[in-house]
Amino acid sequence: MGLRWCNLLLWSLLAVQVHSCPDACSKCSGPESDDCEECRPGWTLHNYTCVDIDECGTDLGNCLTNSYCLNTQGSFECRGCDVACEGCMGSGPARCRKCAPGYRLTGSKCLDVDECSDMVLACHGLDEICVNTEGSFHCDCADGFIRKNSVCVKTQLPSVQEKGLFEDIQDDELGVLQQMFFGVVLCALATLAAKGDLVFTTVFIGAAAAMAGYWLSERGDRLMNSFLKGR
Repeated sequence: MGLRWCNLLLWSLLAVQVHSCPDACSKCSGPESDDCEECRPGWTLHNYTCVDIDECGTDLGNCLTNSYCLNTQGSFECRGCDVACEGCMGSGPARCRKCAPGYRLTGSKCLDVDECSDMVLACHGLDEICVNTEGSFHCDCADGFIRKNSVCVKTQLPSVQEKGLFEDIQDDELGVLQQMFFGVVLCALATLAAKGDLVFTTVFIGAAAAMAGYWLSERGDRLMNSFLKGR
């Protein structure tokens, strides 16, 4: 019974020893980092120690255009360049190989070009305003204008139909105006008739008679209507 327990304890110790290799080692003689005999992918053995391979310094870290290689423990990553770059050696606008269109090398960084201030006529239309954006710009219509067929045209306000001079006049007001008009005409004719002109005298008498007849007939109609309603 005691021998059996000794064997189990020995196998347990061996199992612990087998599984206690450092993470970078696939085979080792002990738990220390310098006990490695073989390394996992992404590592290389140097003096019984597994050292990380910098794939970015070899052909293994070949990334696509406009991306850069970032070394990690046992592997690598390809990350996109900054928007200001056309090809880069790392992150940020200071690691560009070449500035992208709309950017300019300022100092050690590729920075946005303000086309609205650099270009005299960034927008060709007289009714357009320039709006700078990151790496580019666009043209908007000025206030009071809208874009139609690629051209800024003035906004048309809703048309308001103008009312006539006498459109809102009431019937009683119209009657007063008629009487005033006839009064002015009669005064003018009376002035001319006073000078002894026979023609204007005749016209004045006729106009006065017509005015009186119109006034009496209208007044008579009103009296008749009042009488009938009173019944």
